Amino acid sequence: MKVFLYAVFIIVVLTVSTGFYLQSSNDELAHQLIGGGIAGLFFIWMPSFIYHRWKNRSIKDYMLTQDNIERMNQFRKNT
Repeated sequence: MKVFLYAVFIIVVLTVSTGFYLQSSNDELAHQLIGGGIAGLFFIWMPSFIYHRWKNRSIKDYMLTQDNIERMNQFRKNT
């Protein structure tokens, strides 16, 4: 998954960079490249990155339950 994320990120950066480079000569193609790169960033890379970072996490660890409140109070008393 890391290799996929790195590859997609590099492709997005190269696409957007190429779009900005071509902006002075071919305006329509440049806008398509920049738009495609940004769309790839938000619709392919970002969901994949979020899935990769959260796939082994438990949502209960981040919920504010009575047990978690007691643990926070104990931590505050110990410090």
